[in-house]
Amino acid sequence: MQTELAKKLGIEFPIFAFTHCRDVVVAVSKAGGFGVLGAVGFTPEQLETELTWIDEHIGDLPYGVDIVIPGKYEGMGEGDAEKLEADLRALIPEQHRQFVQKILADHDVPEVPDEEKMQELLGWTEATAGPQVQVALSHPKVKLLANALGTPPPDVIEEIHAAGRLVAAPCGAPSQAVRHVNAGVDIVIAQGTEGGGHTGDIGSMVLWPEVLDVLGDTPMLAAGGIGSGRQMAAALAMGAQGVWTGSLWLTVEEADVPPAQMQSLLDATARDTVRSRSWTGKPCRMLRNEWTDAWEAEGNPKPLGMPMQFMVTSNAVQRGHKYPEQAKDVNFNPVGQIVGRMNKMRPTRDVIFDMVCECIDATERMTNLMQQSLED
Repeated sequence: MQTELAKKLGIEFPIFAFTHCRDVVVAVSKAGGFGVLGAVGFTPEQLETELTWIDEHIGDLPYGVDIVIPGKYEGMGEGDAEKLEADLRALIPEQHRQFVQKILADHDVPEVPDEEKMQELLGWTEATAGPQVQVALSHPKVKLLANALGTPPPDVIEEIHAAGRLVAAPCGAPSQAVRHVNAGVDIVIAQGTEGGGHTGDIGSMVLWPEVLDVLGDTPMLAAGGIGSGRQMAAALAMGAQGVWTGSLWLTVEEADVPPAQMQSLLDATARDTVRSRSWTGKPCRMLRNEWTDAWEAEGNPKPLGMPMQFMVTSNAVQRGHKYPEQAKDVNFNPVGQIVGRMNKMRPTRDVIFDMVCECIDATERMTNLMQQSLED
């Protein structure tokens, strides 16, 4: 099942797994796939700790890191991280901060102690994600860096290539894929609207062939609500070099997900997700709950642009992580429509094995069908 891209990266199966959990990164790579750690929630120092741990547990296997440098954001290109954060903070209306505090207070979500409060801006800009790139490139087993939002800046692409690593970037439209290729991106991830997190509005079955038609020799990974081998077979049949998955790994046994959040995922159906700007300022698919409803209600503040919206909501994210039971109705739960099939916890190895076996079965079924047609 090795595609050309899988051979290039030295992995057994072309299954790429985005996750914020280091244990899942290791488990996926050990099962033959390619684990990718989401870095946006870590400071450079924390990211160094996470990658060092992965290096110590993953053996000689490769893995990747996902950063977030939006193609467009408020304050783009203005100053260093400290100045940018101060300038953006001055632009945030006080009513937005008060609104967030009211939602959390109405649901009895405790405050985080001042000494534990995290930085508001995090890695949502070039100024703050740049140090994360430096950390990732200092780890030889990191063979791929993906930028979650937009085409990476030219100097970032150049830096990654100079270190002998590959650059990937997602797209939600063919025009975005063309921009990626023209900028030197090595792998384009075509992500349909069914996927979790930041997505566009075009469905996967329409998007994938449209992107493949404009890529030329640049490999494409198919993404957007993928959670089965049948979907993987369809993507490979179209011409994809592999699949990029994310939501699927939230309910594996290795995932560091609190019980209340885990149960909400296990109980959800595909219809329980919604694209909302209420957490990050850009459309992001997540479980619909009282938080997302509040930001849509008439008369309430509307979400700000990225990264200012997350500067408003970062404390809420942290409080939700620290107090998941109290925040279960207002927590940040990014997940794709495949959540309807994520109805039990399973070991990562079993998920990989089942996907591969189902993909093989689907491929053989199609091969037999074509053979019968030729014989008839």
